[in-house]
Amino acid sequence: MNPPAATRHTIHPAWGVVVFLLIALIGLFYVKWSPYYGRAFVAAQTHSIGQSILTGASGTTPQPSLQAALGYALAYGAAIWKALLLGLLLGSAMQTLLPARWIQRWLGGTGAGSVIAASLLSVPSMMCTCCSAPVVNGLRECRAAPGSTAAYWLGNTMLNPATLVFMGFVLGWHWVGLRLGLGIVMVLGLGWVLNHMNRAHGATDEPCAKSPTPATPLGPSRMDPLRALRQWAKAFVGMAIRLLPEYLILVLLLGAARAWLFPVLDAGLDNSLVWIAAAAVAGLLFVIPTAGEVPIVQALLALGVAAGPAAALLVTLPPISLPSLFMVARSFRRVEIATLIVGVLVSGLVAGGLAIGLGF
Repeated sequence: MNPPAATRHTIHPAWGVVVFLLIALIGLFYVKWSPYYGRAFVAAQTHSIGQSILTGASGTTPQPSLQAALGYALAYGAAIWKALLLGLLLGSAMQTLLPARWIQRWLGGTGAGSVIAASLLSVPSMMCTCCSAPVVNGLRECRAAPGSTAAYWLGNTMLNPATLVFMGFVLGWHWVGLRLGLGIVMVLGLGWVLNHMNRAHGATDEPCAKSPTPATPLGPSRMDPLRALRQWAKAFVGMAIRLLPEYLILVLLLGAARAWLFPVLDAGLDNSLVWIAAAAVAGLLFVIPTAGEVPIVQALLALGVAAGPAAALLVTLPPISLPSLFMVARSFRRVEIATLIVGVLVSGLVAGGLAIGLGF
């Protein structure tokens, strides 16, 4: 007897979860975990993980030009394209393969629990701020709370265990303590603040109440695999078309503008508040690959840059950038984006002050 037409071509939604987890595990192992494992031994033996992507071998930033823009875009793209592709796959698959009620249950509340859960989920992800942006958009489409989504986004870079290991071997473990301490405060603190703002805006502690993002269905009891794949492909293409053009343009502009963002890269960059603030702003705007801040700060310290500005860059370069802010702009309210920017800048200033006070 043939199966009923209503169930002939359907499968349990658990298969969508299995497919998503396989993509996440295999993708992260190939793109992140395996390469970083080997890189940690290189860092331990050589106390280096490569040249500064900011200056390359020259030690200076090139003058603004098309060549400078293309050179940086190519170097940066070679470092992140696999992770960006994985981020697009996961961000689009999340919207079509996962039961949205699961995400809402664990990350949709506006209490501290969802922020902590998202922070823990970010630790094995280890993506740069731009590569994790598609996942951030996927979380918000599934109505994860803004605070937990921000905690996941910031935690990818600030709580990245591989970056902390590289930092310890290259810069010293006192730098790891500074970065980790401020990273935990930034991730949990800004996540809590955004959720508190969301409650004040009218949400409750119930998952996803009055979410500003489009509602995602909770998911049927069964799913049509071909339809799910078509929806996934449509979501992937739509996300890529929406995010990649503006992302590429901003990376080119920042690559060309390196000499304006970082006009001084020597002992003239002292511990004055002006230079610490300037470094914090430049770090917030500029875009780097995962762990790119480690060789940048190593090169700057070797050139005589003071600890204050170096510490500010160590904290503001990774978590957000101008391209990544544009990529997630539709997923947060403007006041939430402004809060993230201010929070990262303040963290950079505090990092500079602590580095001076602790005698780094």
